[in-house]
Amino acid sequence: MTRDEILDPTALPRRTVLAGAIAAGGAALATAASAAETPGVLAGKVAIVTGGTSGIGAVTAAALARAGAKVAFNGRREALGREVEARIRREGGDVAYTRADVRDAAQMERFVAGTLARWGRLDIAFNNAGIDLPPAPIADTDIAGFDDQVATNLRGVFVAMKYELPHLARAKGAMINMASIGGRHAFPNIVAYGATKAAVIHMTRAAAQEYGREVRINALAPGAIETPMLERVRRDWQVTTEQLVAPYPMRRAGTPEEVAAVVVFLASDAASYVSGHVIGIDGGDLT
Repeated sequence: MTRDEILDPTALPRRTVLAGAIAAGGAALATAASAAETPGVLAGKVAIVTGGTSGIGAVTAAALARAGAKVAFNGRREALGREVEARIRREGGDVAYTRADVRDAAQMERFVAGTLARWGRLDIAFNNAGIDLPPAPIADTDIAGFDDQVATNLRGVFVAMKYELPHLARAKGAMINMASIGGRHAFPNIVAYGATKAAVIHMTRAAAQEYGREVRINALAPGAIETPMLERVRRDWQVTTEQLVAPYPMRRAGTPEEVAAVVVFLASDAASYVSGHVIGIDGGDLT
């Protein structure tokens, strides 16, 4: 299938959309938005966000703080991390940035331990850190780049889960892992990214089975979200936003704030019976 065919909604198979499913999806989004807008809905909770120095991670760290949580976040880019930390503190949030790389297990173990030392508990984990690389056919994919995506997007989530889950289990907490629409559907020229995100979905479902009585564990599968990553996609693919979102019934890209609202919902008691699911944040895409 060519790139043009991928971007042409008429060339993609579609499922029949039932009115009941649409209504249920609308209700879920309304609940998520309501939870995110409720001050104090996460009061007394402690949250970790990986990859919180920009994009969805930074916006979600701020949203969790506004909802009342104490927030620890990490990332490799210290200058950006300090900017995000200062911004959230100016808004009144209780937040702490740590320079830590999800690819380094020792750094992640110290990051989680530092959060526990600072606040004494862990209730919420949003494992968001991830990278992408310019698209290329499999035969032209750089092996070092492939390995880096696996180390960040897959192993990094696993390492975070490993160190977070014992503390989340004690708190009867919630974990949200960042997958992607690319982990649910196969797209050409992004084999490493898609494979890592599909594996995150599997790890999420497996962990939800293992820890079902102690931790609610879900994954997110965003479509096109207005972030620096989407800017790179437009540049590398030489496409417009309109072309990218053509398969989406809503015909628009999402915002980091819309993703953050779902994270707050899943972290809150409003989602007390939701676990083991992959939540699409994709403008209704059912291709």
